Amino acid sequence: MNVQKKNRNIGAALLFFIFGLLFFVLAVRFITIQYTGEVKGQALAAKASQLYKRTDVLKAKRGTIYDREGEVIAEDSASYTLIAVMDKKVTLDPKRPHHVVDPKETAKKLSEHISLSEQEIYERLTKKGRKQVEFGPAGRDLPHRVKEEIEKLKLPGIGFIKDTKRFYPNGIFASHLIGYAQGEQSNGESTEIVGKAGLEKSYNEMLTGKDGSLTYKGDVWDFILPNSKKQIKEPKNGKDIYLTLDKKIQTFLEDAMNKVDQKYSPERILAIVADPKTGAILGMGQRPTYHPVTREGIEKNWHNEVVESSFEPGSTMKIFSLAASVEEGVFNPNATFPSGKYYLNNKQPPIKDHNQGNGWGPITYLEGVQRSSNVGFAYLLEKMGTDTWRDYMDKFKFGQKTGIALPNEASGKILYEWPIEKVTSVFGQGTTVTSMQMIQAASAIANNGKMMKPYVVDKIVDTATGDVTETKPEVSGQPLSSKSSKEVRDILETVITAENGTGNQFYQLDGYSVAGKTGTAQIAAPNGGYLQGRENYIFSFLGMAPKDDPKLVMYVVVEKPKLRQDENGALPVAEIFKPVMKSSLQYLNIEPEKKEKAVITELPDLTDMNVQEATEFLKEKGLKPVLLGNGKQILSHSPKKGDRVIEGEKVVIKTDAKLSIPDMTGWSKRDVLKVAKLAELKVNMVGNGYLMKQNIKPNSKVTAGDHLVANFANQTEMVEKKKSEKDKAEEEAPLD
Repeated sequence: MNVQKKNRNIGAALLFFIFGLLFFVLAVRFITIQYTGEVKGQALAAKASQLYKRTDVLKAKRGTIYDREGEVIAEDSASYTLIAVMDKKVTLDPKRPHHVVDPKETAKKLSEHISLSEQEIYERLTKKGRKQVEFGPAGRDLPHRVKEEIEKLKLPGIGFIKDTKRFYPNGIFASHLIGYAQGEQSNGESTEIVGKAGLEKSYNEMLTGKDGSLTYKGDVWDFILPNSKKQIKEPKNGKDIYLTLDKKIQTFLEDAMNKVDQKYSPERILAIVADPKTGAILGMGQRPTYHPVTREGIEKNWHNEVVESSFEPGSTMKIFSLAASVEEGVFNPNATFPSGKYYLNNKQPPIKDHNQGNGWGPITYLEGVQRSSNVGFAYLLEKMGTDTWRDYMDKFKFGQKTGIALPNEASGKILYEWPIEKVTSVFGQGTTVTSMQMIQAASAIANNGKMMKPYVVDKIVDTATGDVTETKPEVSGQPLSSKSSKEVRDILETVITAENGTGNQFYQLDGYSVAGKTGTAQIAAPNGGYLQGRENYIFSFLGMAPKDDPKLVMYVVVEKPKLRQDENGALPVAEIFKPVMKSSLQYLNIEPEKKEKAVITELPDLTDMNVQEATEFLKEKGLKPVLLGNGKQILSHSPKKGDRVIEGEKVVIKTDAKLSIPDMTGWSKRDVLKVAKLAELKVNMVGNGYLMKQNIKPNSKVTAGDHLVANFANQTEMVEKKKSEKDKAEEEAPLD
């Protein structure tokens, strides 16, 4: 008994000792922790803080891209991703479910608001094992309007994840210039928006802001704990970019290119509208193009061809070889040269004019410019010298990048080693250029000799600090004098106004004078030489208006349009140039030029004069005498005595010699009838418009009663009449 009691006392004492020791250790540990605030070298306060610390990202706004008037071109926009919660565990109160309760009804109602069928939505909602469902592309990037419509349905378990996307309100709008930006994903989660092409890519660093943060203490449900302090680091938004583009002018350009693209299906269209006084690019586009949101069409061409692509310009290069010859004082508009063919040497085929080398006989250099004679420009090169022309190509900065703030700019290439290359360069063959180089060079012609560097970014604004960085117009050279530039514009105006001008039928604007030059450039074939066929050319026009003080310069290129047999390659080019140039001038409030009143003359009796006196009189009055026969005395004339005639009208004179018929190609029916009546011919008129063909050869002798068959056609057919169906050009293809 005593032994048992003694053993119990020992056991109790042992337990008391053990528990006492444990209590002592715990007390010491507690006091140590309380005193030091650390466990294993780590501060408990920091650990506790981390346990409750919550950090949310405050997203920075990507900079907005505006046009020069402050119209939005690209900006950030809220978007939403539709989700459906299928996990029943999230519902704590059956009366207020937070998961999808009725998949069939939910699918039916959602199908009315997203582009998925009711069956497809139902299959997603009923697939086993899913706790949360998304709806693919149909459920992503939903606008706020669609989100609100779905929320009004009050469907259990249906919610949204908010995100940001890049929004382009104008759709296809200078897409290759603006480019596009999109949100990148990491581990399935959207991160910042990154520029992928165009200005969005080249200015990505400036446009991208720096995210901020919100730090606070929260419970397990992420609610902010009472009396907890919040730390806010404000986000820094990206900088805004204002472009030189004008939304109105760009819209004119886009609409015109769309129409031509649809009507003629060319392989490529390039077009630029610029202010020649500053170098600011007001409009710029190309076809094919793409939509910056959907990227539809980007697989056809993602390059900005206006700056990245070089090509042989054709006869638009004659603007600058003409300018060089004027500046050097070797261009005499009234001097003549033998058109048709130019022989560089006996070893090579001749350089030919674009009418298969037939030419127009001896013509003046002014008419050579109007007719776009390659031969005339070859003779001009002789007069100014090949070294001089090479210097002017440098002055106009061909073969050099313009320095515009766009990526991957091409420089083109000047081929100037062999004699033939030197000659062909004056009319735009062999040497390659970019569209932007042509605009820069043309600014010298339009801006009194001062050449302006092109630019597309007007200013950059830091919205946080208010700092503004502006682009100031920069003179990139002065290749010719103010006097020479004015003379060149006057000459180029006649390309549009002269009866023989290559631009006469296409580029005249009501109310505004235009100075410019047409171009038809050959396309190099992959296996050497050039492509053949009437459509296998690059058709272009480089023009400015109004001629005396150009406010706009425009360059249009259309490659390989699909043309009918009665259509000329200048048509699709003109269908872009004319509406865009005229609408833009009107939009800029450029007053139409006042037209001079036509001079009207009452004809005297010319039979009282001899042929020489009558001819001189008519020319003084601005009329065009047409002689039937080479006699010295006048028998009769049409219009007759007392008729009122307008400046430029033809006056047909019948002389006392054997009558001969002139070349009446391009004449109106009225003028042809004047000749037929005075010569007493029996005339048969076929068709409408202007004379395309006459059965009596020009300068042939005729007698009263002879039959004249006159075939008439419209203006387009007139331009095409000298071209064969298969383009029979030999060796040198037509370059106008």
